[in-house]
Amino acid sequence: MSVVKRRSPPLPSPAQRQWFRRRLLTWYRANGRDLPWRNTRDPYHILVSEVMLQQTQVDRVLPKYEEWLERYPTLETLAEAQEADVVKTWYPLGYNIRPRRLQTIARESVERYGGVLPSDEETLLSFKGIGQYTAGAVMSFAFGQRAAILDTNVVRVLFRIFVGKGEPKSHRMIKRLWELSRAMLPHKHVFDFNQALMDFGATVCSARAPLCPTCPMKRGCLTVLKPTRRPASKPRLRKVR
Repeated sequence: MSVVKRRSPPLPSPAQRQWFRRRLLTWYRANGRDLPWRNTRDPYHILVSEVMLQQTQVDRVLPKYEEWLERYPTLETLAEAQEADVVKTWYPLGYNIRPRRLQTIARESVERYGGVLPSDEETLLSFKGIGQYTAGAVMSFAFGQRAAILDTNVVRVLFRIFVGKGEPKSHRMIKRLWELSRAMLPHKHVFDFNQALMDFGATVCSARAPLCPTCPMKRGCLTVLKPTRRPASKPRLRKVR
């Protein structure tokens, strides 16, 4: 008995890709957030922002990002700092493995690469604490390379618009979404495009309250979600003694 392999759906056509890029970049130029890490091309500063933003909201990261770079403006200053001070400066962002890994990356960069963060994917992935997404973000935002990204927001946007069904967190789907993210990359304006993907997922195609009725992508989206009403809360019964 032969086993039938499930084929992945085809990637969007060149016309669909172009349509999506244009609409996304147009939206971003009018609605993109003004964030401090978007005004720098320093690889270390971008790495700090990406690590801080892991499982942490932007509003919590903003003041800590400024404070961190005042205290540790370079890889060298971070590498030379006491670990206890590094963790204390990180507070209250949580997940304290993150500042320790940042310091490990800083020390390895100083020891092996003269205090400069490498620009190639293979070397970036060799650092403990830098995964495929973070490597792509550093390559794209700091070095201007044509590198794809796939964080939680980008997964949601690409899955809803171009896939529409299945389990978005499955290993097979994540692999598929990486292919899709690479296919959607423009040849120009990669920095803006990747930043736009994340902003769009955070503010329009959000997890709990997507703005489907006013979404600029709704004409080509496979998962236009209808607004749902929350069930009315039941009145609390007062205890009678």
